[in-house]
Amino acid sequence: MDGAGVDAWSAVADGWAELWSTMADPARRALLDATAVGPGTRVLDVGCGSGELLDAATRRGAVVTGVDPAPGMRALAAARVPDADVRDGDAEHLPFGRGAFDVVLAVNALQFADDLDDALAEVVRVTVPGGLVGVSNWAEGPRNDVTVVEDAVARFHDDDPPPDGDLRPAGGLERVLRDAGLDVVEAGLVDLTWEVPDDATLVRGILLGEDPATVAEATPTVLAAASPFRTPSGGYRLSNAFRWAVARTPSDASHAPPPPTPPRS
Repeated sequence: MDGAGVDAWSAVADGWAELWSTMADPARRALLDATAVGPGTRVLDVGCGSGELLDAATRRGAVVTGVDPAPGMRALAAARVPDADVRDGDAEHLPFGRGAFDVVLAVNALQFADDLDDALAEVVRVTVPGGLVGVSNWAEGPRNDVTVVEDAVARFHDDDPPPDGDLRPAGGLERVLRDAGLDVVEAGLVDLTWEVPDDATLVRGILLGEDPATVAEATPTVLAAASPFRTPSGGYRLSNAFRWAVARTPSDASHAPPPPTPPRS
């Protein structure tokens, strides 16, 4: 699904929420802990998907807002967290004023931005001066069993496996946050596990969004590539990793909201 458009993400929203959404929970917890989200913290989740981070932040007492460009994902997020303010938007076009949030988070989202520099500039704009920005996404391919299967599917389609990109290697998140003018305060790596009970669920997850004919043709490729990760019960256990980093926005006056216009006498 990487690189899929808004309509495609909406079409698979239910399947993604069922099969993939909770896998990143350890990364979400790492960001919420590192940013000390608690009662009254104003949190924005950029690319909120089906609302798992919004839910976790709400349970800590935060005041939560989410943006996502896919209507299907927004509907799931709003249903999961009825008190959340869930809006249409993407990282490069955040529909909020300057300094509206204490903490802005993005999990497995910023890599979809057409222009990462513009996206980070928007994130900084809507974060209060001296506030915190937290980002997490997949680590480099060799750390992820899922990559083995996805690369096999790419070759099935006669495509080259996609490169990792700037955000996935060690130090990548820290580098782009510093380049955006932020002060990195903490970073780490968390282990994630994707477990499915049987062949059919594995194939559904890996080939999410593919048409039935392609699913039928690619199923042997998926099962062969995933065979090293098969469990004695007939399911599959794939070990993966996400990187995360938290940085502080500038606290100088240039980032602060403009003062109110004094009343005319």
